[in-house]
Amino acid sequence: MEDYRRFLQPNVVAQLSNIELRARLVVEGFITGLHRSPYHGFSVEFAEHRQYNPGDDIRYIDWKVYGRTDKYYVKQFEEETNLRCIIALDKSASMRYASKGNISKFEYSAYLAASLAYLLMQQRDAVGLALYDENLVNYIPPQSKTSHIYTLMKVIDQTIPSDKTGTAKALNQLAEKIHRRGLVIVFSDFFDDADSVVTALKHFRHKKHEVVAFQVLDPREIDFRFSGSVIFKDLETSEMLQTQPVQHEKVYRQTFEKFVNYIKKNCYEMNIDFNVVRTDEPFDKALRQYLTKRASL
Repeated sequence: MEDYRRFLQPNVVAQLSNIELRARLVVEGFITGLHRSPYHGFSVEFAEHRQYNPGDDIRYIDWKVYGRTDKYYVKQFEEETNLRCIIALDKSASMRYASKGNISKFEYSAYLAASLAYLLMQQRDAVGLALYDENLVNYIPPQSKTSHIYTLMKVIDQTIPSDKTGTAKALNQLAEKIHRRGLVIVFSDFFDDADSVVTALKHFRHKKHEVVAFQVLDPREIDFRFSGSVIFKDLETSEMLQTQPVQHEKVYRQTFEKFVNYIKKNCYEMNIDFNVVRTDEPFDKALRQYLTKRASL
């Protein structure tokens, strides 16, 4: 593993004192890694340009571009950006789960959401935030001013997962809330009725939004590799069930894979970029997946 990736491990990031430091570590470590990736040349400081017009403030002329093209271009201001992004973060009960040695799905999603907000705002894009459980519980409209990132960070840092779940219902509420076309990035385990989840994601596409969906999963939810007799607790109802996981592993994995593939297939058909990320994976993998989608906008 490259040296920079040590700083992108979830457990390392979780040790930092506040979410702003975590986001900066993830983004700066990721940018370092870009020098060894197919995304060479991407810059976190990039801003869109437009050709200079008489009367524009010469302070904003990009002299490096002039040196390459012999033409005058100015950096676009925050209010001129075309991208408006809403980051939707699932704070429902199931997101509290964390297997031994891993951080919770909510923590992983929160750190990645904060990192993407930080990255987007470095690019002068307008970013907003939506938090939900069974309902949309907090909505902060997109802004691109520099101070806005601290508002987003504070809200994310103070959020605690609830005891309720209803991803499909909440996403439909969010789709009705967003009136201007933009990019919607969803972080969730999507543990809800699969058809309802697909319908909710389709709601965004019906309103002409670009959508990137991250299904955030704990590795044990994928492989179901538990040893010995295990007591499972429902995070919503607190109901307990003791069983031998090895007896159910094959059926569970087939059922779970079918669930994930169903959402993935429908997202593909709707031109939604669907990504599965695990809470034991470095954050740069998910960031690269986002950039792949961003490059096509």
